[in-house]
Parts: sequence; structure tokens; C-alpha cells
Amino acid sequence: MMNFRTLAALSALSVLAACSTMPPPPPPAPVVAQPRSVAPPTNYRWTNGFSEKGYEAMYAAFGKVHLKPGEHHWTPNFPVDGDIQITVDIANQIAFVFKGDMLIGVTNVSTGKKGHPTPLGFWTINWKRPMYRSRKYDNAPMPFMQMIDQYGVALHAGHNPGYPASHGCIRLPSEFAKRLYGVTDLGSTVIVGA
Repeated sequence: MMNFRTLAALSALSVLAACSTMPPPPPPAPVVAQPRSVAPPTNYRWTNGFSEKGYEAMYAAFGKVHLKPGEHHWTPNFPVDGDIQITVDIANQIAFVFKGDMLIGVTNVSTGKKGHPTPLGFWTINWKRPMYRSRKYDNAPMPFMQMIDQYGVALHAGHNPGYPASHGCIRLPSEFAKRLYGVTDLGSTVIVGA
């Protein structure tokens, strides 16, 4: 049994605790999930941050972080000044088109399948034709062709299933390929990373 002193001390403490002037702490703020506007986790080679920059700009411009096969978006108004730069993200089958610092277009792509890889690196558009036929692959049509190397790898309109399916070229949806062809010049930069 408790003695009288212990009981009195406990009673006094409970009275003091009930008279506290300190307000209770506020409840913790609820955690709200925020949409991701960054590149999917990928160990990028060659892109030097350009893919991550593309995902951030795509979210800001179009509210998207992923595209369906064949999906593409193009900004209706963009600055006259600035060089065109195209970044192709092979790992996620997507391409970003910048004019200066502004993202003007984004598209799903189809790059080289197994045994026919799309070469990684920094390239430039070295020649282009509105309609071209492949000399290597049965005279296959390559509308809005923009060649980036000396072996026949090019950006062009073609079947776009959203996964690697080409012989090394970067296939684009037809309407996007046409628009891209209209804004590029010989020497425009193409960055291909994985």
C-alpha cells in the first residue's frame, strides 16, 4: 500500500499537470503526394543531364512525365532565336526538342532493336531530305529523314510502337517528324543517351 506522503505527492503533481498553461502541440501536417517531374531513375550515359532537364521541362510545359506509344506534343508558339537541340532518351524511348532553353516538342520514339543499336553520343544533323529511301534495307521509306552519322542512322517518320524496333534509326510519329524537319538546320545538335 502507498503511504500518505506518496499519495499526497502524486495528488499534487496531478493537480499541477492539470493547471499547465502550455497548449498542446499542433497535430502533424498531412503528407500530400506531389507529382514527379523528373526523369525516371536511369543510369544515363552521354546525356550529361539533358534527359533530366527534358523531363522537368515536359512536366512544366505539358503536365506530363510519361508518354504513350506514338504520343507527341508540340508548343504552338516558341521563340525565333536559339539553336535547336534534340535529346533522345533510349532507355525510356522519348525525345525532347529544345529551341534555346525552351522545350518546344516532346515525343515517344522507337530506336534500334537488339542487334541494331542506335549509337550513343553527341551528333549533328549532317544532311536531310523530305523523302528518302534506305539503301541498306530494301528501299524502305524514310520520310522527313535527317541523317546524324555516316552509316545511315537518321531521325525519320516511321512505325512507333514505343519500344526499340528499328534497324538503328530513331523513328518518330509522322506529324512530329514533319514539324521537326521544318525547324532543324544542318548542324543542329542531336544527343543520344541511354
